Amino acid sequence: MGMNKNTVLGWATMLMLLMGVVLMLMGGFKYDEVAGWGFGTVGAGFFAIAWVFNALKGRV
Repeated sequence: MGMNKNTVLGWATMLMLLMGVVLMLMGGFKYDEVAGWGFGTVGAGFFAIAWVFNALKGRV
């Protein structure tokens, strides 16, 4: 299985989206105090990085 740059960026995008969803769900359901806001913010940051990876996919 050949892994070129676009394939690697595609997998990275999917993993970042998955981790972002997990972190946001943890922040929403597991932690009721201020830590929940932190987890939610980090999850949103993962979404932003995944968006950048997706934008770079055709250009690298």
